Amino acid sequence: MTDKRLSGPVEAAPQVRRAYIGLGSNMGDKRAMIAAAIDHLHATAGIAVVGRSRDYRTPPWGDTDQDWFVNACAALDTTLSPDDLLTTCLDVETRMGRVRTRRWGPRVIDIDLLDYDRQAIHSERLTLPHPRILERAFVLTPLAEIAGDLLIGETSVDAHARHLADPEITPY
Repeated sequence: MTDKRLSGPVEAAPQVRRAYIGLGSNMGDKRAMIAAAIDHLHATAGIAVVGRSRDYRTPPWGDTDQDWFVNACAALDTTLSPDDLLTTCLDVETRMGRVRTRRWGPRVIDIDLLDYDRQAIHSERLTLPHPRILERAFVLTPLAEIAGDLLIGETSVDAHARHLADPEITPY
């Protein structure tokens, strides 16, 4: 007698990868927007939110003629590819009402893919680690809280955050 469960190709379980995202909002109930974005991501198949920083009050960056922000970071375990994870993040932004009108302008929610399993990726659509991560204390400060030993280049996020510390970035 043949065991039919063993016939045919066996599909390997998708590999779980650790990714880190940065979130920001400076419109409406900023903290609620961050929480809602994290809830949307956690409810998505192939994504588990496994860590979250505190919320931080931060000054605007880039285009400084706008209201202050709330920023946070989250750790995700995901079976999605980097490109699919980026698509999911952009879809959550759209569902939450994000409209891109000016670069670095006000936004109801912003979700940036910061790191995906320490992979270096350079495509038309995605660059990892995030190309401006080392310029942004508002990202490094909350990221250091949940992934201080993560290496960006050869240096830990914690060391990068200390180097770029900004007294205007304060926990809620």
